[in-house]
Amino acid sequence: MYYYANVNCIAKGVNNSNLLLLNKKYYLLKNIIFAIFCVITLNVNAQVVDTAKKKLGDTIKKDLLTAPDTVKKLHGHPWSLVPPAGLIAYGASSFFIHPVRNLDYYIHGRIERSAPTFNSKAENYFLFGPIVMVYGLNLVGIEGKNRFIDRTALLGLSGGILGITELGLKHVTHRLRPNGADYYSFPSGHTGAAFLGAEFLAQEYSEKSPVYTVIGYGFAVTTGIFRMYNRDHWFSDVVAGAGFGILSTKAAYLIYPYIRNTLTHTDKKGRKAMLMPTYQDGAPGMSFAMQL
Repeated sequence: MYYYANVNCIAKGVNNSNLLLLNKKYYLLKNIIFAIFCVITLNVNAQVVDTAKKKLGDTIKKDLLTAPDTVKKLHGHPWSLVPPAGLIAYGASSFFIHPVRNLDYYIHGRIERSAPTFNSKAENYFLFGPIVMVYGLNLVGIEGKNRFIDRTALLGLSGGILGITELGLKHVTHRLRPNGADYYSFPSGHTGAAFLGAEFLAQEYSEKSPVYTVIGYGFAVTTGIFRMYNRDHWFSDVVAGAGFGILSTKAAYLIYPYIRNTLTHTDKKGRKAMLMPTYQDGAPGMSFAMQL
């Protein structure tokens, strides 16, 4: 009996040793598999990052370097200028139609009572939202109507029309701001720029989805509201600014094809010529190319 017990103990000892050895091998194998898995994961992640970088680089290269070829799609209808012209007419009517001007005073009074301490400069950032979206969407591969060159030229033309128009009117109308800061209240420049960007986003992406138009105009309306709540503008200033912003962009999209076709044309011998803006090593310029 004693001998039998010892044999069992020895057998048990042997079994325990084997189990310990197997456990050591199991943990060693487990660590090796885990290490291999980590290496494979890192390699896959590196490949994904490299692929993403390559796609982003290809997208930027395509957007920046592809010659403009979409200008034929830009021909708009003159009737599209009527709605923004109506907004401008409403704002201008506040100078000689008393009920319209009284509405300015009424809305300003309501703001004074409901938000007497309101003070925010967030509209300085809201107005750039739609423009940032246009370039950001193109950057991630969601292509709009135009390539970088045409798109930027259209934006610059819109801004030029708006800037000249509003700057001249601010000096001519000489309207005092609600906060009494100066006499450059009409029309609202911030609101004009915001609606310019909203219409820019709509022109480039409305065919993709109406959601982009809603987002762009949401930024613009918010900008106008903030300008009134900050006592920088009257309601009619904001309405007119919205009209000028939309009209400037629509006008740019209407006339730009004629400008571009003048700069990029085919002569009588069938040779193509192209004049395009360039930007290299921090210096803007123009490039001219002609088929021989």
